[in-house]
Parts: sequence; structure tokens; C-alpha cells
Amino acid sequence: MTTTVFQLSRNAYGKLLMRNEAGEVHEGVSPVRAFPIQSPDQGISMVLSDGREVAWIDHLSDLPETTRKLVAEELEGREFMPEIRRIASVTSFATPCTWVVDTDRGATEFVLKGEEDIRRIGRASLLIADNHGIHFLIRDMFALDKHSRKILDRFL
Repeated sequence: MTTTVFQLSRNAYGKLLMRNEAGEVHEGVSPVRAFPIQSPDQGISMVLSDGREVAWIDHLSDLPETTRKLVAEELEGREFMPEIRRIASVTSFATPCTWVVDTDRGATEFVLKGEEDIRRIGRASLLIADNHGIHFLIRDMFALDKHSRKILDRFL
């Protein structure tokens, strides 16, 4: 597939408006990543509220600067998945337990209900769901520091 040509702007209510090559205007479009963890900047679909796709973006970098910023802003508002950079401590190696972590959005703590809430995604990535349903991403478990890996290994 190739990136569809379109123009993007916001209406008075902050919703995205998309004008395609044919001049059709679609109100309330939303970007949806095809592969949010493995390839977050590739394969982005622009969809309407009913789920119908109206445009495709091969690579975010293919877009003009203003359009790229609007798509990125919308994705950030829709997706909340902090990336764990370091595991400072856990209250117990039995679940449920509280994890104290450093993320790309700052330090936080969450409760891990059970080991089944840690899912492998690919060879090196993990997705951890807390007791409130928030998902935390470890993009590359092999890149974590030794202390974090030691804690993580007890749960895998």
C-alpha cells in the first residue's frame, strides 16, 4: 500500500477534518496504528467513527510536518501506554503485588494481579496490565538494567 494523499485540520470543536484528493471532507477521523508496539510509526489507518477506513499512511514520516503533528497529537490523546524503563522494586514475588517503576512518563506504582497479566509480544517485548486495566510496555526486556531484569525474571 502507499500513503493516501489528504489534508488534515481541526474543526471548531477540535475534531479532525480530512479532505482527500477527490475533495471529499470527512469529519471526526481518527488515526489507528496497525502495529502499535512493533512498528508505531508505520501502517496507520485513518478511520471514521463507524470504523470505515478513509486513508492509509505507510510511514508517519511521509506526511507533511503540520499533518504529521496533528496525527501524532491525536494518537497521543487516544493511546496511553507508558513504557517501563526501570523496575525499582516489587513488594513481593507472589501476586498480587505492587511494582514501583520508572516510565517514559515518570515514576509510578501499580498492582500486578497475577502473572498472567504479563504477556509476551514478540521476542523481546512485554505488555503488563495493572489492576485498573492500564497497559505498561517493556519494549525490550533485554535492554533493561540488571536489577530490573532480575526482578522481571522472577515473574517470567
